[in-house]
Parts: sequence; C-alpha cells; structure tokens
Amino acid sequence: MSEHRRKSPQPQGGGRAAARRAAQQSTGRRAVPSRRATPVSPSESLSEAPEAERQYGSRAEARRAAQRGGGRRRGGGDESRVRGAAGPPGKKRVIDYPRHGRYGFRRWLPSWKLVSGLCVGFLGMLMGVAGISYAMVETPDIQKAAKAQNNVYYWSNGEPMVATGGAVNRQEISYEQIPVAMRNAVVAAENKTFWTDRGIDPKGIGRAVFNMATGGETQGGSTITQQYVKNSHLTQDQTLSRKFKEFFITLKVAGNEDKREVMAGYLNVSYYGRGASGIQAAARTYYDKEAKDLTVSECAFLATLLKGASYYDPAGATDIDPKATDKANTRRAKERWQWILDEQVKDGTLEKAEREKITEFPMPKPPKKNAKLGGQTGYLVELARKYFLANNDRNITAKDMELGGFEIHTTFDEKKVKQLSAAVKKVYDAKIRPEERPKTDTHVEFGGASVDTRTGAILATYGGQDATKHFTNNADATGAQVGSTWKPFVLAAAMEYGVRNPQGGPEQSKSERTVVSPESIYNGDNKLRIRNYNGEVWKDKDDNEWLQTNDGDYDHGEIDLRHAMEQSANSPFVQLGMDVGTDKVKDAAVAAGLRDDDMMADSTVPSFSIGTSSPSAIRMAGAYATFATSGQQNPTYSVTEVKKQGQVVFQHKKQPKRAFSPLIADNVTDVLKNVVENGTGRPARLPGRAAAGKTGTTDGNKSAWFVGYTPQLSTAISMFRLDDDETNTKRQFEKMFGTGGEKKIHGNSFPASIWHDYMTAAMKGKKVLSFPEPQPIGETVWGGGAESPSPMPSPTPSPTPSSEKPEPPKPSPKPTTPSPTPSKTCEPWDLSCQNPNGGANAGADGGANAGADGGTNAGADGGANAGADGGANTGTTEGTTEGANGGNGANNNGGGLWSGADGGG
Repeated sequence: MSEHRRKSPQPQGGGRAAARRAAQQSTGRRAVPSRRATPVSPSESLSEAPEAERQYGSRAEARRAAQRGGGRRRGGGDESRVRGAAGPPGKKRVIDYPRHGRYGFRRWLPSWKLVSGLCVGFLGMLMGVAGISYAMVETPDIQKAAKAQNNVYYWSNGEPMVATGGAVNRQEISYEQIPVAMRNAVVAAENKTFWTDRGIDPKGIGRAVFNMATGGETQGGSTITQQYVKNSHLTQDQTLSRKFKEFFITLKVAGNEDKREVMAGYLNVSYYGRGASGIQAAARTYYDKEAKDLTVSECAFLATLLKGASYYDPAGATDIDPKATDKANTRRAKERWQWILDEQVKDGTLEKAEREKITEFPMPKPPKKNAKLGGQTGYLVELARKYFLANNDRNITAKDMELGGFEIHTTFDEKKVKQLSAAVKKVYDAKIRPEERPKTDTHVEFGGASVDTRTGAILATYGGQDATKHFTNNADATGAQVGSTWKPFVLAAAMEYGVRNPQGGPEQSKSERTVVSPESIYNGDNKLRIRNYNGEVWKDKDDNEWLQTNDGDYDHGEIDLRHAMEQSANSPFVQLGMDVGTDKVKDAAVAAGLRDDDMMADSTVPSFSIGTSSPSAIRMAGAYATFATSGQQNPTYSVTEVKKQGQVVFQHKKQPKRAFSPLIADNVTDVLKNVVENGTGRPARLPGRAAAGKTGTTDGNKSAWFVGYTPQLSTAISMFRLDDDETNTKRQFEKMFGTGGEKKIHGNSFPASIWHDYMTAAMKGKKVLSFPEPQPIGETVWGGGAESPSPMPSPTPSPTPSSEKPEPPKPSPKPTTPSPTPSKTCEPWDLSCQNPNGGANAGADGGANAGADGGTNAGADGGANAGADGGANTGTTEGTTEGANGGNGANNNGGGLWSGADGGG
C-alpha cells in the first residue's frame, strides 16, 4: 500500500469513534452521531479526549484533517459524511461575499451567481431610471421658447438707460410655408438621415460625450431632432446633464411627433443671428422678403448660419470674437454655401444643371439698427454688451442675451455722455461743412472716451453722430493711428529701463543701462539719420536709411526731452526709442494699459516710437490714466453688475496693478503738464485746474488726437476721415488737408478744442486737485548726435565725421517783448472769441492766434522766425514759442501752422 493511503494507528480505547469526537471537539462543533459507532461511557469519553487531542496536536491540525476528509477525498459511508460536515455552519446570507468557507484569494473571488445577479440588478435599475425619466420629461413648447424679456440697461446712477430685446424677432410659419429648398438644404447640411432615423445618432452622442469628458470640441453629431429639442427646450450649456435630458426628450419627440412637425419646429425656433429666430424672421432680416419667396441659393446661405451665425454672417461679429471679421466670415460662408449646394446634388434633391447655374453668392443686406438705439445710446449698449459677453464666467452667449431678461448696470454717466456729445457737435456744426467742401469735409469722424482715473470705469464715450446710421463705434478701435500721443510711452520706457550701453549687446540688464532724465539732450534736427543703440546707421530690409522728419521740416537743434515733448519734435523720440529698444517701448505701452493685439504696429522699426499703432480712444484714455494715478493701472470697464431674475450673474472685480513706480509716472505727468501749459497742448488748458496731455498728428494728416487728464478724469479725442460704408473693402483713411477750412489738421486744433470744452463742463464743481510733485530721476544723457559740453561717457554714439556738430546749447533768456494779458487775447480754436488786435484767430478762419505782434519771437541766440508762413519759433535750448498768447506760430491767410506732423501735436 502506498504511503499516503496507509491508515494511521488507532488510539486505544475507542477507535474511530473517539477520533471523530476528538476532531469535532477541537473545531468547536457538535459530534454527529453514527449508528455504527461503538457506545462509550462518559468516563471513557473524557479519558479518550486527551489522547485524541495529542493525536492531532492542535486545532489547526484537526481542522486540516477535517478539510482533507471533507473536500479532497471522497470516502464511503459515515466517514465521508463526517468529513463533509467539518467547519462552522454560520448564518445563511443573501449575498455570500466575502465567501464563506473559502480561504486566501478564493474568499474574495465572487461567484458566478453573485456577478450575474448584480448585472441583472443594475440593468433593472437603469431601465427603471430610464422609464421614470422618459415619463417625466416634457416635449418642446415652441410658443414658450419664443417668449423673451427685455434687457434693461442702466446708467451709473441706477436710472434706466434703455430697454432692448423686447420680444424675439420671430414669427412661426407652417411646414407648407417653408420652401422645399430650405428643407433640403438643412437635411444636406445637418442630418442626412433625418427622414429615416429615430431622432438619435448614437455615434454622434458618444462622440459629443467623449469630447466633453476629455475637454475637446463641444460640437458633436446631433440630429435635427436633437437640435430642435435643444433650441426650443434646453439651455445651450454643453454639459452631461443637458445631454442626458436631451436624449430622453428626443426619444419622446421622435416617438410622438411627425417628422414634418419636427422639421417645421426646428426651422421656426433656430437662431440665425442678428436677433432673428426662425426662418421667417431670418428671411426678412437678411433678404427683406418672406420665407416662401427665398431662392435655392438664399436657402443654402441661411442653412450655413445654423452652424453658427457669429462666424458665417458676412457682416462679421468682432464683438463676440475678434477673428469673426467681415472678410473671414464671408469666406467661410461662401465655402459652406457651395458645399451645401453640392451636397444637395449628391442627395438627389437638386438637379446638377440647376446647381451649375448658381454661381453668384447671395450677399445679404447690411444689418439694420433699432431706432431707439439712436444717438449715443446704441454705441453705449453695444459697448456694455460686448464687455459682458467677453468677461462673464458663466458662458452666457449672444443668443442668451437676445432672449433677454438681463439687467445690465453700466458705468456710463448720462450727464457726461451728453457733455461730450455737445462738445463734438459744437465743432462739427461750426467747422465741418460737407455740402460746401465735399472733397475735404465728407466722411469726417470724431471719437472719444472718458475714464475715471481711480477705477478705470468708462464714464462717457462718443461713437459717432448716430448709432443707427454710422455703425462703427469710434470710441472703440477704428484703425486710426495715434501719432505723437505715443511719445509718453517712449519717455516712460527710457525712465523704466534706461538707454543701452553702445558697447554692450542688444539685450542688457538694468545695471548695464542708464536711466534717462527728462533733461537729457537729444538732436532735434529734421531728417535726422536714425542709428541703432550701438551707433550703426539703421537700415530697412531694402538697405535704406531712416531719415526722420519733423513737422514743417523744422530743425529743433539740440533739445532736451521735456521741450522736445512740449514742441512735439519727432527725431529726438525716434532716436530715444532706438537707444532704449522699441521692444521696451512696447512693453511700457502694454504696462500702461494698451493691448498687444492687431492694433499694435510693427515694433521693430524706428517709426514705432511716434505712434504708428492704432489703439482705441478708450484704451488711450485708460493708459494715460495710469500716469494720473502715479503708475497704478486700472483696467477699463463698462459694466459693474448684471442680474437675471434677481440673481447676480456677473460682477466686476477690480484688478489694479502697478505699471510704473510713482517716480516714473509723476515725471511723465510733469512733462505732459508742461505740454499743456507751454507747448502744443495750450488750447486744452483748463482755467484754475491742473491738466496734462499730449497732441498727436500722423503722417499724411490722416488722423489727429488729443489725450489728456486731470487727477480725476482722463479723456481721449480722435479725428479722422474714413468712409463709413463697411461693405467697401477698399476704403482707406483720407487726408485732412483743407478739412474744416484748415490748411492742416493737428491734435491741438479740433481734438484739443473738443477736449477742452468737454473737460471744462465735466470737471465743473469737482474738487481742484494738483498732481504730485515729481522727484528727480535718472541722468542727463546726450543722444542722437548731440554733443556733451564736457567729456563724459555717453550711452549713445557720437556723430560720424560727415555729420554736422551743432554748437553746445546756450541758455535762452525770456523775450524782451512783454506778453499781453490773457484778457486781451484769444485761445486757439476758441470758436466764440474775436481778437481785437488783429492777430489771426481760430474762429471762422481756424487759424492759430499769434497775438498782437503776429507771433514773432526771438530767442537769446537770435533764432526768431517770423516768416509769412507762420512764425513758429524754437530757441536753441528753450524751444518754445512766446507770441502774445503763447500760441504756436502765426497764421497766414487762415492756414494755421500747428506743430506736430508725423505724430506731432
């Protein structure tokens, strides 16, 4: 017999029965009586137990013996039954997990019964939830979806400005009234299986859910039925809960409604842009006709809008996305329009011969404006709407706003808006006469914005004469270059970063640079050869040198930066920009509050420093406000709070930041204050109140600016000529020579006059505050070829041998001719003033007031310039003109010479 089958020796006094009882006692279970067991007395039982215990050694050994007997070997008779009974019986459980009677990993391995039971239970629960969800959801109610409330806009004082939105622009029409071509176009573009599917595209829903879960594109493959449900019943939120509800509502709609009803409902409730919901409203909005009269080509275009009107409306939607320009939208619309027509041919719903006849894109009509949004109201509403859509964090869309129900509380001050409009109207009515001078006075536009320096709140704007006639908001970006109003950013960069060491590399740390003082001397000659910081002559890609000109080709000679700003000399600031680095100039402008976007010009060329960029009036006012607050930058904003159904859905959060140190900002302000008091900005002086600002005129006289501020209020005014026909893709800015009867328009003409009138009214009754006293900053640097009177290191190179070396500057004493009292003179561009002394006056003829003596002024070095063409004079160092009224030159034949061009004032 093999070893493993050999029987173990039997203990004496009981045999097998005693062994069984010993094993049962060791595991805590009762003995199972056996008919064949030999009866024993209690005393025998007690005496046998120790022997059995010793036989098995321990409970573990007895348990293992019981398991071997009950699980591994199948004996016969009583032995088999006894072995199978080993182990505790326990209580019977409904879910046997962890599993009873199993050890090790088998204890945690579920049985097939448990797995199958759980699967059946889970499926049953899902079916229950689905059944309840299906029963609870409601099918779309088009009439309910069509209801909309007003959007109410409020002034800053809480008074209502205007209510817009009223009711959705929509009219329901029957299935039969919808052109067959429109139905076919929508099926071809949106859902080719519409007439045969059950309203659900499983692949499309799976793709949409996956994209949302992974952060991908939210647009999926929804069917027409699903889109109908979404547009008429649900919000536009791209969430899993919305998809869940959409699924069950779609099943219910597909099961209960006829396909024709679904198609009619979808086309009647869909949004086509421009405030039009439904095919009938879209037909009237885009083509001014009834839906039943739409052509095949027009239907194909309207079908493109269902993919996203903001990106397929040829009129553009830059207020929603800067990339949605009219050109980009037109291109996208044409491509999709052609594709839809071709798809209809493939579907067999459009004959190929008829398709070949459709070659011209059906360009829709320009957008119309609501009459109650006339004057400035439309510009203000659009500005606030645009700001809210761009800054809310709840994904509120343009369509949501079209449905209404919002309360938009703005920053606009009604009184200041009217004051700014009145100031513009005064100049326009007095000077701009398109009927008399059609070649020079047509397409004249003004723009303006006024900002609270302490908060960045936009208090007033001027967008144009009428928002229902002139659609572009001139307070926003128009493309008009800002000219010399850019120069303060050059000066701020020179103070912030310093000029570079000519012996160092292009990228230098602040320790290698020299911080510039406003008293630094630069060459102000006309046609100055511009050099790189290291002394090399700058050349463009065609190897051409850059010769910088000044307004009127005037040579200012060696001039300090304070007076260069005062007289708006170009060449010193162009060279200063090269010494600092035009990239640093750009950084300073952005820090002040401008955006590094499409309005920012090429910053790699010298002209960048004299204002070839074209930020908006709002941005310029906000950037200058940074100087007014000693370098604290407050982003501009137009909306304080938005509510819907009493709940706040948006609230403006202040985000101030330090752009410049007070040392830098206060020095810039001091220089700009001098511009208003003594320089090209004198027409903007505010009696009894501190003001700082800068004039700006661009090359070719295509735009003129004045931007200035008091400690409390910063305002920017622009003027330009531009055809307001936005459909004209070739329109360009036009020159303003002769506009308003003036020989040339500068920033200190009409823009400064408007600024003065508005600020006088806006600041009336306000506390008179002074600007902080500036502390000394930087070192006196000699640049652009200006020669230092004593040997000292210069961060800019000396002129080449071929360059003329101007004599060192001499102090310029005050002129011996006394100035008349202010009561006997007229300010330039004071339309109501008459000059009794015969000096030219900017009244009817618009000329500059040169004072009683004709504006002749002599500096100490004899630099008088009293020519017949204008008497503007700059002494060797003083660089100021001191005519009878301190004006800037004499007027000859009403021409009016104003200092500045190419960015001058």
